[in-house]
Order: sequence, then structure tokens, then C-alpha cells
Amino acid sequence: MKTNTRSIRQLVREIRFYSIGYTLRRGAFLVIGAVIAALGYAIFQVPFNLAAGGVSGIGIIINHFTGWPVGTMFLIMNIPLMFLGFYYLGRWKFVGYTLVAVIAFSVASDAFIYWLPKVMEEYPVTDDMLLSAIYAGIIFGIGSGIIFRMDGTIGGTNVTGRIIQIKTGLPLSQAYIYTDGAIILVAGVIFGWESALHAMLTLFFAGLATDFVIEGPSVIRTATIVTDRPEDVTKALIYWLKRGASEWSVTGSYTKKNHSMVFCTIYRSQVNELKQLIGTVDENAFVVIGKGHQALGLGFMRLGKNGRAS
Repeated sequence: MKTNTRSIRQLVREIRFYSIGYTLRRGAFLVIGAVIAALGYAIFQVPFNLAAGGVSGIGIIINHFTGWPVGTMFLIMNIPLMFLGFYYLGRWKFVGYTLVAVIAFSVASDAFIYWLPKVMEEYPVTDDMLLSAIYAGIIFGIGSGIIFRMDGTIGGTNVTGRIIQIKTGLPLSQAYIYTDGAIILVAGVIFGWESALHAMLTLFFAGLATDFVIEGPSVIRTATIVTDRPEDVTKALIYWLKRGASEWSVTGSYTKKNHSMVFCTIYRSQVNELKQLIGTVDENAFVVIGKGHQALGLGFMRLGKNGRAS
């Protein structure tokens, strides 16, 4: 009985230690993501008045008329949105993680805007608005993606965008368009429609970059094979592609004939080899190749205890 008690206590200590360590690591990545996003914002968005939606876009609009620091305004305007996220995105856990990201972004933005012009006079990046729009979106999106992976948000309309994504299943790139479109329209009236068009590019690339960081590259493919020779097909998959497969019986809705359906997951580089293999084994097979972002488990990346692939 004592041995069991000790082992349970030891397990509790390990869980607590792991939780503390993981929280600290998560906080560090939240700050890193916020600083990366602030860098793209300060270098490429603010100098060109690219108000690509969100509270950061509102900050650029207000700064244009008042000269108030955009980072400070970003922090102030996020306070009411914290309450919205509190009810929909994780309560105190959400508030804690988002507050870290918002404060880091606000401080880094004002610091970069103050110091970078002095550096960029000697080492300019670009005067091209199109390049600025593209790289503003990519860099901001990378930073936002890191923050989202750590279960936080960078605040602003990212909060509403995240809520829409959770409630509807829409990709973040589409959610951003719905939540930020009105702000870009207002910016178009103030800064001109060419600026608004570039801001839309920034928003688009930010969504793509964020989705890429969250989900990772699409490196796998799924294959659904309807065949009358399931044993030959599965043996070919196992011995030639070194991939396992699942098999079940199906009935054709038109012919009412019984067939077998084989499902397997392969790497993208194995698609052509799979098609040649199936064509050799059963040229009458029906094959559908689908896209996938990640495969976790035997034969692919291992799923860790923290839910992260390793």
C-alpha cells in the first residue's frame, strides 16, 4: 500500500513539474511569436499605412490622425476583447496567454517603430508597397501562427476570427476576411483604394502563413481504393510501399455489387508509385487520392504526451 502511495505521489509531482515547465516554454513561445508579428507590423505595415484589418489596423488609422503610439493603442483596445475571449476561448487560461502575447506585441511594436527607422536609414529594406504588403502578411502570419499553436491569440479581431473558426470550422484565412473586411474598407476611404488593395494582400498572406504554421505543410496523402482484389492490394502496399492499410466491405450503389475498400496513408512522394502499383495489381480498381496535413502514429511522426508531434 505504501509503495502504491509513493508511486501516486511521485506521478503527481512529475505531472506538476511537467505542467510548470510546459507553461514556461509556452510563455516563451508566445513572446517570440508576438515579437515576430510586431517586427512585420513595424517594418512593413505602419510605414505604408497598410491597415490590414484588426485592432492593429485601427491603430494605424488612429495614428494617422493623432500620432498616438500604435502599440499602446493596441493594448488599450484589446481590453474589451479580452472579456469576449474569456467566455468563448478558455476563460482564465485564454486571458493569461493572450495577455502575454498582447503586452509583448504592444511593447515590441512601439520599440521597433522608435528604433528601426534609425537603423533602416542606413540599411533600408524596401520602398515597394507590394513587397511590403506580401512580407507584412507572411511575417505577421508566422508570428500569429506560433501564438495560436500555444493556445493563445494576439488579441484584436484574431479573437473574433478564432471564435468563428471554432464555431464554423472555417479556415483562419477566411475568418480573417469576414472579421477584418470592414476595417480595410474604412482604410481605403482614408488612405486610398490602392492602399486598401495592398492591405487585402497582407490579410490574405497572413491567413495563409498562420494556417501553415498551425497545421504544418501538407506532406501526406490519403488513398481510398475500391477493388475486387483486396488481399493483393494490401500486400502490395505493405511490402512495396511499407505502409499499412485498413479494409472493409462496401456495396456499389449503382451496380449493387459487393467490393472491398482499402484505405491507406502515404507520403506525397509516394503518390506516383502507389498509382503504378495499383494499376499493376488491379487495373479495374477505383482510386481516390486525398490531401492530408499530418499523420501521427506508427510509420509516421510520434504523438507526444503533450499532443505535439515529435
